[in-house]
Amino acid sequence: MVGDERDKQGAYPVTVLIFLISRSFDARTYWPECKSIRMIRDQSECGSCWAVSSASAMSDELCVQSNGTIKLTLSDTDLLACCDDCGGCFGGWPSKAYKWAERAGVVTGGKYRQKNVCKPYVFYPCGEHEHEPYYGPCPEIWWPRPKCRRTCHYKYNKGYQEDKHFVKRSYYLPTNETSIRQEIFVNGPVVAIFHVYDDFLEYKKGIYVHKWGSDRGAHAVKIIGWGEEDNLKYWLISNSLNTDWGEDGFFRMLRGFDHCNIENLVYGGIMKI
Repeated sequence: MVGDERDKQGAYPVTVLIFLISRSFDARTYWPECKSIRMIRDQSECGSCWAVSSASAMSDELCVQSNGTIKLTLSDTDLLACCDDCGGCFGGWPSKAYKWAERAGVVTGGKYRQKNVCKPYVFYPCGEHEHEPYYGPCPEIWWPRPKCRRTCHYKYNKGYQEDKHFVKRSYYLPTNETSIRQEIFVNGPVVAIFHVYDDFLEYKKGIYVHKWGSDRGAHAVKIIGWGEEDNLKYWLISNSLNTDWGEDGFFRMLRGFDHCNIENLVYGGIMKI
């Protein structure tokens, strides 16, 4: 905990002091060299939020924990297709994705048709998007889980096993905002699961506070920071619904009250560097 990190004279390290007094924090600006933090992915018509958010957070953690020397985007498709007990297009578990990455590793990936990676995202961003080419309409039903192919894109210059990056250890965080904030500040963005209600589906901008509607199920996202506005504390969160959703693909949610269970199932990890 923060209170245990003082030196022998009782003084806090400078980095912990910054954390203790910081009312706002944005990982995108704190680690500008880690471009994966600001990259918004698109899960398309597949309930792969668990894989997308996990691969995205692992990419950030790899960059942050290597002091910006390893700048890669890891593959959500590798997790989605090859981790048999993690889930599929009808949901899954970030914790299992991280544990699989400890055992098997994850190759490079990223957006649909992203170049110079082993496994780009398998599904195209369906429908019309302001900043994307039109690839085609959304299917009437969700995409099926893709088959696991232990090969890289034919134009990529590494083999599948050679391209693997591993998680050293992973863990659930305590259910309190201080622990979550400290984890982000020290080790990089984290994955969180929250309950989606009808009014969240209408979100456009601002700090989301649930007021009405039925519970539509759980959704996994990536928390990259925090702040305050008009005396409301919020989490700064990266979604996986393209950049024309919300605040350029991001959103803010009430912080400190386990709102919609956002602070209840938060997961982070230490990468092998």
